[in-house]
Amino acid sequence: MIIPVRCFTCGSLIGDKWEEFMRRVSQGEDPKKVLDDMGIKRYCCRRMLLSHVEIIDEILRLEEARRKVSEKYRR
Repeated sequence: MIIPVRCFTCGSLIGDKWEEFMRRVSQGEDPKKVLDDMGIKRYCCRRMLLSHVEIIDEILRLEEARRKVSEKYRR
C-alpha cells in the first residue's frame, strides 16, 4: 500500500517524508533519530511511518498467481 499523505489522527503531512525515512533507515540509521531529525515529534505521525507496511508487492504477486489459476481452468 502507498503511505497515506496525511496522518490519520492529526492531519499533518507525512507522505512526503516516507522516502527519506526509508532511505535513511535502510542505510542503518536509528529510526528514532531519523524521525527526530526530520522534525516528526507527534506520536501519531511517528506511528504512521514506523508501522507502515509495503504490501503492494505481495498483492501483485498474489494477483498474478490468481490469474494463472483462472487461465488454467478456462482451457
